[in-house]
Amino acid sequence: MEKIHSTTVVAVFHNGQMAIGADGQATMGSTVAKSNVKKIRRLADGKVLAGFAGATADAFTLIERFEEKLTHYNNNLRRASVELAKDWRTDRYLRKLEAMMIVADKDEMLVISGTGDVLEPDHDVAAIGSGSMYAQSAALALKKHATHLTALQMVEESLHIAADICIYTNHNLVLETLS
Repeated sequence: MEKIHSTTVVAVFHNGQMAIGADGQATMGSTVAKSNVKKIRRLADGKVLAGFAGATADAFTLIERFEEKLTHYNNNLRRASVELAKDWRTDRYLRKLEAMMIVADKDEMLVISGTGDVLEPDHDVAAIGSGSMYAQSAALALKKHATHLTALQMVEESLHIAADICIYTNHNLVLETLS
């Protein structure tokens, strides 16, 4: 079975707005398997955004588990994230899942990985996936030098820059915001 390459997901908090976006490409080997995958989800009655990179079925499983944790911990983003990371790292089934997530509410964003990491990114910018370093670099530059842009505009532009460079990222974007 060919390895399914990741995607690009980026989140930016700027001037009181949280924005997250992802491209829509799923790649198997050197073939684009699907060009319009939706990798951003609204959870907790629209108060939490989650974006995933990695194997799609694995990511869907993790999103469902994360949503259960949010419900159980009364939409406390940090607590739900830590509990998911603990389960992900220690549960025999979950441990095999290959994905990463960015989760955010109106106040904070976190990156969750299967190694048990729950990271609060520096400079209010987070990125995961194949094109993450391109998107993160672009978003950081935009935050520093194009402060007139909204968080949503920064996310959109950084994803377009990543798509121009990374062969596993396309220009079919899904963008979401929280204010």
